[in-house]
Amino acid sequence: MAMPDTTSTDRKRGPIIISRHGRPALDRTAGPRLNWKQYRDWWERYEIGPLAEDQSPPQKLVEAVADANIVFASARLRAQQTAAHAAPHMQALFDPVFNEAPLPPPLLPGVRYLPKTWNILARAAWLNGHALDGESVKQARQRAASAASKLDEASSEGKVYLAAHGWFNRMLRPEMKKLGWKCTYDGGDAYWSFRVYEYR
Repeated sequence: MAMPDTTSTDRKRGPIIISRHGRPALDRTAGPRLNWKQYRDWWERYEIGPLAEDQSPPQKLVEAVADANIVFASARLRAQQTAAHAAPHMQALFDPVFNEAPLPPPLLPGVRYLPKTWNILARAAWLNGHALDGESVKQARQRAASAASKLDEASSEGKVYLAAHGWFNRMLRPEMKKLGWKCTYDGGDAYWSFRVYEYR
């Protein structure tokens, strides 16, 4: 799919560009293997951690957001640093409404997995109602609706760029559609990937 021209702001609304953050310093593929309590602690460290230092944003993202009128990032450092690297011309507005959906591990005694495996298990458990003492799926969907509304409102000022998170960005997709936004470029879900939404 060819990426649409996003350099012009001669539009009534938007466009809105939503990216995933860059590669974090804390590696989910690295050992050691953890039990569920250790993974819960690992996730807490991941949530407050920075990006890995040996990287830069892809040129396609930099060019797409070079003339963004408003830049948002979640309240997480990895997203804030992503916004700063991709759109250095604007100070991002930090807002926890864009934070990643939680990953509460299932309480599985006697097993140890790498964080990447726990991520999968935790997401599956969360989607099936397991929240521990954190945000539920229903609450996260409500937050995604609020986040989409914030982006929609900001689009009246011109091009909007959001640096956020893989799963939450996916949760935004149906909410953006409800508000009349169409994904006109889908760059996938890898680190630094982005999607472009245009109002239709």
